Amino acid sequence: MLPVVHLVAAARPNLPKLAALWHALAEAPPICTPVLLHTGQHHDAAMFGDLLEDLELPAPSIALGISGGTHAELTGRTMMACEAAWQRDRPAMVVVAGDVDGALAAGLAARKLGVPVAHMEAGLRCGDADMPEEINRRALDAISNLLWAPDEATAARMRGEGHGAAHVRAVGNAMVDSLLRHLPAARARPLPEGLSPGGYGIVTLHRPANVDDAPTLRALVAAVEDAALALPLAWPLHPRTRARMEAFGLVPPRGVRMLPPLRYLDFLALMAGARVIATDSGGVQEEAAALGLPCLTLRPSTERPATIEAGGNRLVTAAQLAAAMRAPPGRAAPIPLWDGRAGARMRDHLAEVLGE
Repeated sequence: MLPVVHLVAAARPNLPKLAALWHALAEAPPICTPVLLHTGQHHDAAMFGDLLEDLELPAPSIALGISGGTHAELTGRTMMACEAAWQRDRPAMVVVAGDVDGALAAGLAARKLGVPVAHMEAGLRCGDADMPEEINRRALDAISNLLWAPDEATAARMRGEGHGAAHVRAVGNAMVDSLLRHLPAARARPLPEGLSPGGYGIVTLHRPANVDDAPTLRALVAAVEDAALALPLAWPLHPRTRARMEAFGLVPPRGVRMLPPLRYLDFLALMAGARVIATDSGGVQEEAAALGLPCLTLRPSTERPATIEAGGNRLVTAAQLAAAMRAPPGRAAPIPLWDGRAGARMRDHLAEVLGE
């Protein structure tokens, strides 16, 4: 009987990464039985359900339904639910992706039961020790048995921190695997009415540091309005950001096409046709680099330094946004290992470990 490996999805950004491994396992001789487990952190159709269809993933075999609450509440309840699930049906390995609370909770629950954990996107660091995601990713790296890094430099740093060479593997970028797999289908989709290829920019904002503080979000909304004088902008509005704008009494910026949350393929199509994107999303920085789309990152630091080193990404403040829209960075140079083969490399590492 093949060993069972649980792929844990908590939030929307986890799914394109896990999909890379899922399809790599499905399209090669079987080494394990993969099972998709959804913790529930993102659960509505706009943030999760439609993404399964676009990524050609099945409905999760295990759905824990844990969402909402503070960081501690969500982490604790997810740990308890994962523990109960794995006491009933113990997997040979648990794979977690990214750095959200649900991912950390699953990793902790698995390790405390003695189940090995593989961390996809291991080694990412932005240097902000107070950012919840930075806390989660450092903790996950500390407890994980397999560490799948996006590039050789990150893998080397992980080994330098004391992780054994057999446990660390530079696999590339799983998000890019999914982008390359689904880009032809995305390009066939129409753009929102009124937008033409190369004639607009995009804005996305969702991180608590940008949207949970009223003065900070007010300054960003004003900056986006100023930037729209240089280039028409489309802004798919994250549910968190929409709620904060309504709570703070902020009106949508003039000259900006406000959009609802988009399906994965629709957002890929939007990026593929854009001239520039301003974002605070780590995954969008990676996707922009893969597409050759100039990126302006509205944060003081990033855990994706490869995108800056490649020349396609620049850190900017709200005050710098309008000028940066007029003179964005150029096209990113190709990033080693970001070639659509990350899933295959993860599968190969799994095969080595499961075959021991």
